[in-house]
Amino acid sequence: MKAPFSWDNYSDQPAQLKDKAYKKSMRLKERSSLITTFLLALFLLPFSLLAMPFVRRKEVNSQEFFSLGVDFERETQETQALLDELGVQHILLRLKLWEMHKLPQLKSFIEQNSSKKITLKILQDREHVEDLRLTQKDFKTIFDELHTLVDIFEIGSSINRAKWGFFSVREYLNFYKAAFDLRQKEFPNIKLIGSGVIDFEFYYTIHTLFNFCKCKFDGISALLYVDRRGAPENTQLGFALSDKIALLSTMVWLSPKTKQELHITETNWPISGTAPYAPTSEYECIDESSYADFMLRYYLHAFASQQVDSVSWHQLIAPGYGLVDNREGIKKRAAFETYKYMYKTLHNAQFLRFDSKRGYYILQALVKEQLLQIHWSLQETTLKNEDFFDVYSRDGKPIDDEILNIGSSPLYIFIKDAQQ
Repeated sequence: MKAPFSWDNYSDQPAQLKDKAYKKSMRLKERSSLITTFLLALFLLPFSLLAMPFVRRKEVNSQEFFSLGVDFERETQETQALLDELGVQHILLRLKLWEMHKLPQLKSFIEQNSSKKITLKILQDREHVEDLRLTQKDFKTIFDELHTLVDIFEIGSSINRAKWGFFSVREYLNFYKAAFDLRQKEFPNIKLIGSGVIDFEFYYTIHTLFNFCKCKFDGISALLYVDRRGAPENTQLGFALSDKIALLSTMVWLSPKTKQELHITETNWPISGTAPYAPTSEYECIDESSYADFMLRYYLHAFASQQVDSVSWHQLIAPGYGLVDNREGIKKRAAFETYKYMYKTLHNAQFLRFDSKRGYYILQALVKEQLLQIHWSLQETTLKNEDFFDVYSRDGKPIDDEILNIGSSPLYIFIKDAQQ
């Protein structure tokens, strides 16, 4: 990665692009694509909103739904032990195109986890956006080495952020097509997803889904962060997380350019008191307990939608936003146990129904032929603990209290002798 671009090792993302003159000149250069993005959104976003009620749920494979982002270079031995403890069978890894020399190390890590489903996110830099011959050369090297080991290749990330190297959807589509053309010619069995739009900026996604580029996606990826709005139930322009998922799923359903798969390949909340590791300001940060609550509820909303094929928690080890803090040894956050119990309980679950009324939520699923209800509420309330309840906390601890406190932390309530 070359100037004016640079990488921030604290937050695992590019540093802010401070050269305003450069950004302005590049956007002027790409103004025709930016105008196309605006016009497509102007016509197709309202149409997608109208079509939302007609998109049906599909049956999501719960064994593949729960994914976890992992840095293959960070605390390698501890990472493997933590993965074994969690038992998670779907992980997402990242490879930076400007660090192709690390491909052997990545391959070795993947081989150690060959029993798992692997999604590989290939991160771009400006050099590879501009030099498509170099891009295709490096894509070929990656596919040659990993095409039998990786289940899904995500091509590019955060395409709507200039600091990541793209200044328009046109540039991204040309970049993606380098991988697509290579797949068509030499690697017909690999699976390619994109476009990795970050946050609730679906006008960029619209452009990638409705275009004249001679390429298609095997699924759509999104970095659907909602952290700047607080809790996942909070709204942005009237859209809570569930509404954003429904709209995005509708756009995928309408598009002739993709198969009907949707993968949320990155999401988290920044944790208070972790600067400079937190990727945002302290204003957006939350405490560790809220972090565990919000992330669990994010997964429950996404799972209840039955429109998202996988969600990747970003990530296992990261001081500013991970399940584990490694600044002073390995410190498991409360969220580690939250993820562990969520995965243990739900990775073979059959979704049944989801109810919400006045800020009270109940997800129902079938787990090993037993009915499970997961309750949470945006306002503190209570529920009688019946004799036919087996109740567990957010982190899997049994609760025997006569009166259950229902609030921000979801409770798992197994209904004894209830079968569907």
